[in-house]
Order: sequence, then structure tokens, then C-alpha cells
Amino acid sequence: MSENESTQSLDTKFGYTQTPSDDPVNSPAHYNRKGVEAIQAIEASMSPEEYRGYLKGNCMKYLWRYQYKGKPVEDLKKCQWYLDKLIASHEQL
Repeated sequence: MSENESTQSLDTKFGYTQTPSDDPVNSPAHYNRKGVEAIQAIEASMSPEEYRGYLKGNCMKYLWRYQYKGKPVEDLKKCQWYLDKLIASHEQL
């Protein structure tokens, strides 16, 4: 999965709308401001060890709740996105 791929955006009840180009798993529009992806800013703010912990925690979060939110495949794809990043971070060691 490339860094530009994404998952579905948040429900409109939270004030977000989804355009046809939004990918809620790999590149949600609401996670990009002024050309900076949130994941890049988060990584830059942490040590490599902290960042891997963040990625692991997000994997666990999506696995924990995927059966309860009504979008199981989307949440599993989000988990996979974070897992792919975690794997890549270990391959760089």
C-alpha cells in the first residue's frame, strides 16, 4: 500500500464530507492540512521507538473495534495500513 492510499473520511455528522477522490484508508482528506500529512508530522515529532509504538497501538485499536463500528473491512484495511508502516519501519533498522 502506498503512502498516498487512504481510508474513508469521517461521517458527515462530524462535519466532514467525502469527495470522490477521498480514500478513507490511505489518505483521508481530513488528515492533510497545507500539504502535510498527519502521519508525517507525528513521525517527525517522535523517536523511532515511540513512532513504532504509535503504529502498533493503532493496529491494536483497529483490530479491537473492527466488528463493532459497522465498517469491518474499512477498519481492517486501516489496521493493515498501520501494520505496513510498522513493518517498513523495522525493515529500515
